[in-house]
Amino acid sequence: MGESASAADAGVDSTARTEQKRHNERLYLAWWGWPLPLIAAGLLAAEVHMGYPGVRAWLPYLILVPLMAGWMFLLGRSRVTITGSRLVVGKANLPLEFVGQVDIIDKAHKRKALGPELDPTAFVLHRGWIGPVVRVHLTDPDDPTPYWIFSTRKPEAVAGLLRDSPATR
Repeated sequence: MGESASAADAGVDSTARTEQKRHNERLYLAWWGWPLPLIAAGLLAAEVHMGYPGVRAWLPYLILVPLMAGWMFLLGRSRVTITGSRLVVGKANLPLEFVGQVDIIDKAHKRKALGPELDPTAFVLHRGWIGPVVRVHLTDPDDPTPYWIFSTRKPEAVAGLLRDSPATR
């Protein structure tokens, strides 16, 4: 595999951390996505509570509700970052020199792009609560990943930075 990273590459090198960030976005879960899962965890804890007296009655609340909150927090930890020389999506990173064609896929066409048109070897970081996605075709001949497709709230800004990067020219 070439220098570009696929989904298997979990490390972000030190240059990506120290370079000036041109774009930095956290794909957090909006406030309206929190109540329903927390209520579901509370209802599940209440189910267990009704069947057991004593310590086992309140223990499910102590475990299930914080566990659900932690899981939802982890869902929103993913980042999309563009520095002077790298695109970092989640834990994967790609040198900008391997960025090819960049497509913006709106909310209406996302289902098709992530369904029947999706290449199984593509790198995907999708968050359902974020409408548009960006598809970045890779030009590294040694990388088996044909493209990256990832969610972003600012697809025009991300695509513009990737297209206008000196490393992609």
